[in-house]
Amino acid sequence: MQSTATITASAERHIMRRDEVEQKTGFKRSHIYNLMKAGMFPQCRRIGTRAVGWDSLEIEQWVQDRLSIRD
Repeated sequence: MQSTATITASAERHIMRRDEVEQKTGFKRSHIYNLMKAGMFPQCRRIGTRAVGWDSLEIEQWVQDRLSIRD
């Protein structure tokens, strides 16, 4: 499993919008929100009145954790 420091070196921390999260995970909107509701996916954060985003480091770590399960 990679440490947060390693992930930080490979990707700058930024706010990921839903389309970027979908592209990174391969999941569509409804599945992402179902996983969030079940506590199995990083929670989004409100970034505006009608806008949400995800912490890119949390998404990167979630993806790495899923990949390490297969190893």
